[in-house]
Amino acid sequence: MSTREKILIGIALLFAALFVRLGFWQLERLRERQAYNAPIEARAGLAPVALRDLPRDPGEAIHRSVRVSGEYDYDREIVLTLRSRQGSPGVNLLTPLRVAGSDTAILVNRGWIYAADGVAADTKPWREDDPVDAVGYVRLLETGDTTGARSTGRPDAVRRPSLSTIRAMLPYPVAPVYVVLTSPGSDPTRAPPRVPPPALDEGNHRSYAVQWFTFALIALGGTAILVLRRRAGD
Repeated sequence: MSTREKILIGIALLFAALFVRLGFWQLERLRERQAYNAPIEARAGLAPVALRDLPRDPGEAIHRSVRVSGEYDYDREIVLTLRSRQGSPGVNLLTPLRVAGSDTAILVNRGWIYAADGVAADTKPWREDDPVDAVGYVRLLETGDTTGARSTGRPDAVRRPSLSTIRAMLPYPVAPVYVVLTSPGSDPTRAPPRVPPPALDEGNHRSYAVQWFTFALIALGGTAILVLRRRAGD
Protein backbone atom coordinates (compact mmCIF):
# COMPACT_ATOMS: atom_id res chain seq x y z
CA MET A 1 0.00 0.00 0.00
CA SER A 2 1.44 3.34 -1.06
CA THR A 3 1.86 6.33 1.24
CA ARG A 4 -0.78 8.24 -0.71
CA GLU A 5 -3.29 5.42 -0.20
CA LYS A 6 -2.53 5.30 3.52
CA ILE A 7 -3.11 9.04 3.81
CA LEU A 8 -6.35 8.80 1.83
CA ILE A 9 -7.65 5.93 3.95
CA GLY A 10 -6.63 7.73 7.15
CA ILE A 11 -8.54 10.83 6.13
CA ALA A 12 -11.59 8.73 5.21
CA LEU A 13 -11.50 6.97 8.58
CA LEU A 14 -11.28 10.31 10.42
CA PHE A 15 -14.27 11.73 8.54
CA ALA A 16 -16.24 8.49 8.97
CA ALA A 17 -15.57 8.53 12.72
CA LEU A 18 -16.73 12.16 12.89
CA PHE A 19 -19.89 11.42 10.92
CA VAL A 20 -20.69 8.39 13.10
CA ARG A 21 -20.20 10.48 16.23
CA LEU A 22 -22.56 13.13 14.87
CA GLY A 23 -25.10 10.42 14.05
CA PHE A 24 -25.05 9.08 17.61
CA TRP A 25 -25.28 12.66 18.91
CA GLN A 26 -28.49 13.12 16.92
CA LEU A 27 -29.85 9.87 18.39
CA GLU A 28 -29.03 11.18 21.87
CA ARG A 29 -30.94 14.38 21.05
CA LEU A 30 -33.86 12.24 19.87
CA ARG A 31 -33.94 10.31 23.17
CA GLU A 32 -33.78 13.59 25.11
CA ARG A 33 -36.71 14.97 23.11
CA GLN A 34 -38.72 11.79 23.67
CA ALA A 35 -37.99 11.87 27.40
CA TYR A 36 -39.04 15.54 27.55
CA ASN A 37 -42.25 14.97 25.59
CA ALA A 38 -43.46 11.86 27.43
CA PRO A 39 -44.53 13.46 30.77
CA ILE A 40 -45.93 16.52 28.99
CA GLU A 41 -48.12 14.38 26.75
CA ALA A 42 -49.29 12.43 29.78
CA ARG A 43 -50.19 15.61 31.69
CA ALA A 44 -51.90 17.21 28.70
CA GLY A 45 -54.28 14.27 28.51
CA LEU A 46 -55.50 14.69 32.09
CA ALA A 47 -58.74 16.43 32.97
CA PRO A 48 -58.46 20.12 33.98
CA VAL A 49 -57.87 20.78 37.67
CA ALA A 50 -58.35 23.91 39.74
CA LEU A 51 -55.36 26.17 40.36
CA ARG A 52 -55.21 25.13 44.01
CA ASP A 53 -54.89 21.47 42.95
CA LEU A 54 -51.81 21.97 40.76
CA PRO A 55 -48.59 20.30 42.00
CA ARG A 56 -46.53 22.53 44.27
CA ASP A 57 -43.46 21.94 42.10
CA PRO A 58 -43.82 24.22 39.04
CA GLY A 59 -41.83 21.74 36.96
CA GLU A 60 -44.48 19.08 37.58
CA ALA A 61 -47.30 21.47 36.70
CA ILE A 62 -46.01 22.45 33.27
CA HIS A 63 -48.48 21.69 30.46
CA ARG A 64 -51.09 20.51 32.96
CA SER A 65 -54.62 21.45 31.95
CA VAL A 66 -56.11 23.85 34.51
CA ARG A 67 -59.33 25.75 35.12
CA VAL A 68 -58.91 29.38 36.19
CA SER A 69 -61.46 31.67 37.79
CA GLY A 70 -61.26 35.20 39.12
CA GLU A 71 -61.12 38.72 37.72
CA TYR A 72 -58.70 40.21 35.21
CA ASP A 73 -56.63 43.25 36.15
CA TYR A 74 -56.72 44.93 32.75
CA ASP A 75 -55.07 48.10 34.06
CA ARG A 76 -51.85 46.13 34.59
CA GLU A 77 -52.00 44.00 31.46
CA ILE A 78 -48.60 43.14 29.98
CA VAL A 79 -47.87 42.83 26.27
CA LEU A 80 -45.58 40.05 25.06
CA THR A 81 -44.07 41.53 21.92
CA LEU A 82 -42.89 40.16 18.57
CA ARG A 83 -45.28 37.21 18.39
CA SER A 84 -46.39 35.93 15.01
CA ARG A 85 -49.50 34.07 13.92
CA GLN A 86 -49.88 32.57 10.45
CA GLY A 87 -47.10 34.85 9.23
CA SER A 88 -48.58 38.08 10.64
CA PRO A 89 -46.81 40.17 13.32
CA GLY A 90 -48.47 40.82 16.65
CA VAL A 91 -48.37 40.54 20.42
CA ASN A 92 -49.72 38.22 23.08
CA LEU A 93 -51.79 39.59 25.94
CA LEU A 94 -50.56 38.61 29.42
CA THR A 95 -53.31 39.62 31.82
CA PRO A 96 -52.96 39.28 35.62
CA LEU A 97 -55.81 37.25 37.07
CA ARG A 98 -56.78 38.07 40.67
CA VAL A 99 -57.98 34.96 42.43
CA ALA A 100 -60.48 35.27 45.30
CA GLY A 101 -58.88 34.58 48.68
CA SER A 102 -55.30 34.95 47.43
CA ASP A 103 -52.94 37.92 47.29
CA THR A 104 -50.95 36.24 44.49
CA ALA A 105 -52.01 36.85 40.90
CA ILE A 106 -51.42 34.47 38.03
CA LEU A 107 -50.69 35.67 34.52
CA VAL A 108 -53.03 34.48 31.79
CA ASN A 109 -51.97 34.50 28.15
CA ARG A 110 -55.32 35.34 26.61
CA GLY A 111 -54.12 35.15 23.02
CA TRP A 112 -52.69 37.02 20.05
CA ILE A 113 -53.68 40.33 18.49
CA TYR A 114 -52.29 42.04 15.41
CA ALA A 115 -49.56 44.69 15.67
CA ALA A 116 -47.89 45.93 12.49
CA ASP A 117 -44.51 46.37 14.18
CA GLY A 118 -44.93 43.51 16.63
CA VAL A 119 -45.10 45.98 19.54
CA ALA A 120 -47.74 48.74 19.28
CA ALA A 121 -51.28 47.45 19.62
CA ASP A 122 -54.51 48.75 21.09
CA THR A 123 -55.47 46.21 23.76
CA LYS A 124 -58.66 47.87 25.06
CA PRO A 125 -61.04 46.35 22.46
CA TRP A 126 -59.92 42.91 23.65
CA ARG A 127 -61.19 43.04 27.22
CA GLU A 128 -63.26 39.96 27.94
CA ASP A 129 -66.06 39.55 30.44
CA ASP A 130 -65.48 39.09 34.16
CA PRO A 131 -65.70 36.99 36.24
CA VAL A 132 -63.39 34.57 34.48
CA ASP A 133 -64.10 30.85 34.16
CA ALA A 134 -61.79 29.40 31.55
CA VAL A 135 -59.48 26.47 30.77
CA GLY A 136 -55.87 26.55 29.65
CA TYR A 137 -52.52 24.86 30.07
CA VAL A 138 -49.64 25.76 32.37
CA ARG A 139 -46.29 27.18 31.29
CA LEU A 140 -43.31 28.32 33.35
CA LEU A 141 -42.19 31.92 33.53
CA GLU A 142 -38.51 32.20 32.66
CA THR A 143 -35.92 32.49 35.41
CA GLY A 144 -32.26 33.40 35.36
CA ASP A 145 -30.71 35.98 33.06
CA THR A 146 -33.12 38.85 32.36
CA THR A 147 -31.03 40.45 29.62
CA GLY A 148 -33.36 41.58 26.85
CA ALA A 149 -36.50 40.63 28.76
CA ARG A 150 -37.95 44.14 28.64
CA SER A 151 -39.22 45.39 25.32
CA THR A 152 -38.41 48.84 24.02
CA GLY A 153 -41.18 51.08 22.76
CA ARG A 154 -43.76 50.76 25.54
CA PRO A 155 -43.51 50.47 29.35
CA ASP A 156 -46.05 47.64 29.65
CA ALA A 157 -44.23 45.32 27.25
CA VAL A 158 -41.79 42.43 27.61
CA ARG A 159 -39.84 40.56 25.00
CA ARG A 160 -39.63 37.39 27.11
CA PRO A 161 -41.91 36.20 29.94
CA SER A 162 -39.29 36.60 32.68
CA LEU A 163 -40.48 36.00 36.26
CA SER A 164 -38.29 38.67 37.90
CA THR A 165 -39.07 41.23 35.20
CA ILE A 166 -42.81 40.71 35.49
CA ARG A 167 -42.72 40.75 39.28
CA ALA A 168 -41.00 44.13 39.10
CA MET A 169 -43.83 45.44 36.90
CA LEU A 170 -46.69 44.40 39.18
CA PRO A 171 -47.59 45.77 42.64
CA TYR A 172 -48.56 42.35 44.03
CA PRO A 173 -47.02 38.84 44.09
CA VAL A 174 -47.28 36.77 40.93
CA ALA A 175 -47.08 33.00 40.55
CA PRO A 176 -44.01 31.45 38.86
CA VAL A 177 -46.27 29.84 36.27
CA TYR A 178 -48.74 31.30 33.81
CA VAL A 179 -51.75 29.89 32.01
CA VAL A 180 -52.24 29.88 28.24
CA LEU A 181 -55.96 29.88 27.54
CA THR A 182 -57.41 27.29 25.19
CA SER A 183 -61.16 27.68 25.83
CA PRO A 184 -62.96 30.24 23.64
CA GLY A 185 -64.27 33.46 25.13
CA SER A 186 -67.96 34.08 25.67
CA ASP A 187 -67.82 37.00 23.21
CA PRO A 188 -65.80 36.12 20.08
CA THR A 189 -65.58 39.78 19.08
CA ARG A 190 -63.51 40.55 22.19
CA ALA A 191 -61.66 37.27 22.75
CA PRO A 192 -58.31 37.23 20.93
CA PRO A 193 -57.30 34.08 19.02
CA ARG A 194 -55.85 31.64 21.54
CA VAL A 195 -52.23 30.50 21.37
CA PRO A 196 -52.06 26.78 20.47
CA PRO A 197 -49.95 24.37 22.54
CA PRO A 198 -46.41 23.86 21.23
CA ALA A 199 -45.89 20.89 18.96
CA LEU A 200 -44.46 17.93 20.83
CA ASP A 201 -42.89 16.23 17.84
CA GLU A 202 -39.54 14.46 17.77
CA GLY A 203 -37.95 16.98 15.43
CA ASN A 204 -35.62 15.94 12.62
CA HIS A 205 -33.08 14.15 14.81
CA ARG A 206 -33.83 10.70 13.40
CA SER A 207 -33.43 11.78 9.78
CA TYR A 208 -30.28 13.76 10.63
CA ALA A 209 -28.80 10.64 12.27
CA VAL A 210 -29.51 8.60 9.14
CA GLN A 211 -27.83 11.29 7.02
CA TRP A 212 -24.68 11.31 9.15
CA PHE A 213 -24.41 7.51 9.09
CA THR A 214 -24.92 7.61 5.31
CA PHE A 215 -22.10 10.15 4.99
CA ALA A 216 -19.85 7.79 6.97
CA LEU A 217 -20.64 4.94 4.58
CA ILE A 218 -20.03 7.18 1.57
CA ALA A 219 -16.67 8.27 2.97
CA LEU A 220 -15.54 4.69 3.53
CA GLY A 221 -17.12 3.21 0.41
CA GLY A 222 -15.96 6.02 -1.85
CA THR A 223 -12.41 5.76 -0.58
CA ALA A 224 -12.38 1.98 -1.02
CA ILE A 225 -13.61 2.32 -4.62
CA LEU A 226 -11.01 5.00 -5.35
CA VAL A 227 -8.16 2.87 -3.99
CA LEU A 228 -9.30 -0.23 -5.89
CA ARG A 229 -9.56 1.73 -9.15
CA ARG A 230 -6.07 3.14 -8.65
CA ARG A 231 -4.71 -0.34 -8.16
CA ALA A 232 -6.60 -1.70 -11.16
CA GLY A 233 -5.12 1.06 -13.30
CA ASP A 234 -1.54 0.45 -12.18
